[in-house]
Amino acid sequence: MSTLDDLRATAHPIRLRLLSLLTGAAMSAAEAGRELGLSQASASYHLRVLERVGLVTVVETVRLRGGDAKRYRHRSSAHPFDVDASRPPGSETEEENAANIDAIVEELRRRAPHRIDGPQVSTDAELWVDPEIWRRVVKHVGDASALLHAAAKPPRTPGTQPVSMTAALFALRRP
Repeated sequence: MSTLDDLRATAHPIRLRLLSLLTGAAMSAAEAGRELGLSQASASYHLRVLERVGLVTVVETVRLRGGDAKRYRHRSSAHPFDVDASRPPGSETEEENAANIDAIVEELRRRAPHRIDGPQVSTDAELWVDPEIWRRVVKHVGDASALLHAAAKPPRTPGTQPVSMTAALFALRRP
């Protein structure tokens, strides 16, 4: 699937929450729904959208009460992804871009009241930098995200704490 399909799939706050949840543990739609306070049907619908674009995969199928339950896991998108050759960078429609940004903002608003004291960093910048520096920064942030994804545990695992990381790095058109 293309980057554009990924953007469309993640342009919903529930799907962003599912991706975060399924980074630390494989879960069925029912399990994910319980954790997020959603119906099984709603969680299942959003998981199918994410599966269709390859952001989650079925890692096991378990037999429960006479039926099969698929357990899904998030494929980390921590590393920069290739640009869809059929559409140039920045070719998302304004509506698609706005929906993705709205979903990220909504998720940040949901998380912000749960912030506690401890190590944290927040930055917002629009800068002019050398392209090589930019590539290094994108790689470092991708590596940091990959480290968090690899270390993620199931919700409420003893000795862990919930954390939040949101990063949106992109080059801008020249004015």
